[in-house]
Amino acid sequence: MDIVIIEDEVLAANKLEKMIIRYNADYRVIQKLGSVEAANEWLSEHDIPDLLFMDIQLSDGTSFDLLKTVDISCPVIFTTAYDHFALDAFQLHSVDYLLKPVSQEKLAKAFQKLEEMQQQFQVEQAAPKWEKVIKTLETQQQAYKSRFLIKTGTRYFPISTEHSYYFFSSQRITFLMTEEGKKYTINYTLDELAQLLDPADFFRINRKMIVHINSIQMVHKHFNGRLKVDLIPESSEEVMVSSRRVADFQAWLDR
Repeated sequence: MDIVIIEDEVLAANKLEKMIIRYNADYRVIQKLGSVEAANEWLSEHDIPDLLFMDIQLSDGTSFDLLKTVDISCPVIFTTAYDHFALDAFQLHSVDYLLKPVSQEKLAKAFQKLEEMQQQFQVEQAAPKWEKVIKTLETQQQAYKSRFLIKTGTRYFPISTEHSYYFFSSQRITFLMTEEGKKYTINYTLDELAQLLDPADFFRINRKMIVHINSIQMVHKHFNGRLKVDLIPESSEEVMVSSRRVADFQAWLDR
């Protein structure tokens, strides 16, 4: 079985590939793609594989954007950090989903389901009805997060995402930085935040930071194809855009 993984986190894609091979050494991951743009280009120029793994939220859009532009006639297993995407539509048309973090056991069950469905799928030769899936998902998809409830001592108060200028992780703790330069801990990982925040306003520039468009003061060219970012409020550490995210970051800034 030839498999393509569409996942914007390199570590997650590599881990998934190892788990697939562990499940069946005859399965081959023939390509790993990290964005809607890259997947669109590759799938338009190559034969559709036997199976696609698609992360729903990608750096430059969603997998649903891809399904609207590319004729995908093979089974798809979606991966997502949030079960609000796990709708009945995924159970139709030879489609399945896995909630992150993906375990070997969850992956095995998905493959077993796929293998059970494979004979029927091949006999009917019916392409998944993506239009129906996308319509269902877009009408039921959870709205992006608009605020966070912050706890300090015995007090609670909300901070809107509009005033949340960037998020960063340090020693496995996630922090929210406001436009006034106040820092608070929040009970979300950056992976979770990447799913919850509106991609029109927020961008994950590297493994440890997500920034709001209003926090970008200046961007400088750096060596090795990276970019250095000056933030408002100023960060205590140098802020770099990882080289593989530079093109998407520039496109995001130029919207």
